[in-house]
Amino acid sequence: MTQQTRPARAGATDWAEGGLVFAGVMLLVEGVLAVLQGISALAADDVYTRIGAYVYKINLTGWGWILLILGVVAAVTGAFILRRAEWARAVGIGLASLSVIAQFLFLPYSPVWALIMIAIDFFVIWALATYQPGHPAD
Repeated sequence: MTQQTRPARAGATDWAEGGLVFAGVMLLVEGVLAVLQGISALAADDVYTRIGAYVYKINLTGWGWILLILGVVAAVTGAFILRRAEWARAVGIGLASLSVIAQFLFLPYSPVWALIMIAIDFFVIWALATYQPGHPAD
């Protein structure tokens, strides 16, 4: 019975470790993409849909700064997650949560992309929240 339990736990630990690495990479990539998204919004080009009446309307310059700042912090945090910094997991969960909110509010400007980013954020939150460093495989 011990031999049957050991592979399942080792597999779960390996899977969680892989999830942590993937979450770190995704947060890093998402941060870079948010920076590019923010720069595009700051440039006031025609990439984003012009919307009429919207309850949470912020002009594109405001969105540009929000996305740029979130993106830089997310990219740095993703890099520290890959370096196994303890604080980076908690910060990553917080940033991914803020990103979900920001992308939800940005939905009218770029609906498909915002939904993709929200899905990525949910995985990042889950992977960072379930990872248990130093959890024995026995």
